[in-house]
Amino acid sequence: MEKDWYKKMAFYQIWIRSFYDGNGDGIGDLYGVYEKLPYIKSLGVDGIWFSPLYPSPNADYGYDISDYKNIHPDYGDLEQFQKVLDEAHSLGLKVIMDLVVNHTSDEHPWFLESKKSRDNPYSDYYIWRDGKNGKLPNNWDSLFEGKAWEYCPERDQYYLHIFAKKQPDLNMDNPKVREEVKSIMRFWLDRGVDGFREDVITFISKADNLPDGPPFIPAANGLPFYKDGPHIHEYLAEFRKVCEEYDCFQLGEGPMTSTRSALSYLTGKHKSLDLMFHFDHMFADCIFTEYMQRPFHLRSLKHAFSKWQKALNGRAWNTLYLENHDHPRVISRYGNERYHRASGSMLAVCYLFQQGTPFVYQGQEIGMTNIKLASIDQYVDVSSHNNYHTFHLKDSVEKRMERIHASSRDSARTPMQWDDSKNAGFTTGKPWFYINPNYRKINVAAEEEQPFSILKLYRRCLRYRKNSDVALWGDYKEYDRLSNQLYVYKRTYQQKSLLIVCSFSTHSLKWHNIKEFRGRKGKLVICNYPNPVHGMLKPYEARVYEYKE
Repeated sequence: MEKDWYKKMAFYQIWIRSFYDGNGDGIGDLYGVYEKLPYIKSLGVDGIWFSPLYPSPNADYGYDISDYKNIHPDYGDLEQFQKVLDEAHSLGLKVIMDLVVNHTSDEHPWFLESKKSRDNPYSDYYIWRDGKNGKLPNNWDSLFEGKAWEYCPERDQYYLHIFAKKQPDLNMDNPKVREEVKSIMRFWLDRGVDGFREDVITFISKADNLPDGPPFIPAANGLPFYKDGPHIHEYLAEFRKVCEEYDCFQLGEGPMTSTRSALSYLTGKHKSLDLMFHFDHMFADCIFTEYMQRPFHLRSLKHAFSKWQKALNGRAWNTLYLENHDHPRVISRYGNERYHRASGSMLAVCYLFQQGTPFVYQGQEIGMTNIKLASIDQYVDVSSHNNYHTFHLKDSVEKRMERIHASSRDSARTPMQWDDSKNAGFTTGKPWFYINPNYRKINVAAEEEQPFSILKLYRRCLRYRKNSDVALWGDYKEYDRLSNQLYVYKRTYQQKSLLIVCSFSTHSLKWHNIKEFRGRKGKLVICNYPNPVHGMLKPYEARVYEYKE
């Protein structure tokens, strides 16, 4: 399958609960999305990625699904979804859905049946094991909640949950389960959706016999035995055949994925995905997880960017992102809240001009920042609670809360800040979650009025990309690799080059063009400051120059 329309696109991710409330109940919904479709189109994106819209008890806010073929009543119904889908298509926007099939909710009818006994038709839909000598079946950890096994008295057995206890892992070795997945895909594709983002899809095949894992990965014992498992390519090939019946594409999420592993999914005889989300560039200020913090290191970020640009060039296609529902806000991490406008717009430039398909997460385009709540009890994210109560327990409450302020996924899930009115214009009711107090300054309406706002810079960058062959297809080369203040790279295609210069410094820097371009006249096509000064970069300044070869 060589359908490559996605290569020319940019996507906007909607985490619907916090996007826009169209019916006044305090929860974002499809009525709100419908109303905001013109805004989404105005950004210059070409498609929407919806985080899960399905019925869910919300133990992991939609990623614990209890019905794959319906819409959560908080968000609307199938009729309203179809209305949004049709209107998006009429505006020229593709729509992709989240396909979450590593696990379900423990309230899904399959699991409710499976746990009743060992001999019912759904008994083998999940991964059940007896204990060993009064202990758990193996030493695997859950990435969200303690150990990876939960006892079920009805069966007198344990079920596997790599994530939360209320997210039991499906047994993909059962052909009936794979047929269920294909049925889910066809259900949404027949309605007209354009593809899927496939959640932790590299985890769906577990090693035979589920052996103990060597305890060398903090809180992730067992990872080598469920990541890139023995039948992963076989199972994904089945799902790929479904997509070949439609004009759609597949984007896989691959936590802890190397370039070599990603290429096994994106190329060659096992090609089963068109794009893959990796996490390498999200570890420039942390180790393994955002809760395990370290100082931000620009060279780590640049190394990750360049590694993926080089490894996939000419062989596969990159995904470009800095934020999504799983990561705290990037200005609070890699930028600087004191230089909010400058660092937010610079970060946009630094990733949007790489080769690949960009994703912009709701609120990223206006520079939303992390929220700082007073108590862990005010946070709702299951992984934040697990981190707080599991790691660095010798630290004071104040120190652990600092870690939560910097790491919680809830910071990416505060309601969208539309204007400076009550509740940030998100709802006329009581918001389901806390709104960041800085909404009076950081909001869509305010940035629409500012000529050099983050919002307007995103629009300029996305518009330029769409109309530039060199920005879409050009080869990548990094300069000043050892600099801890500058990220400089070139894109080259046919007879044109782009030079991208991004300062990560809080003070002005002297800067003269790299040797290769000195004496050549380039056209400045993007800058996040008015009146740029020759030979000088202001704090967090970003520039894009265009050259003819």
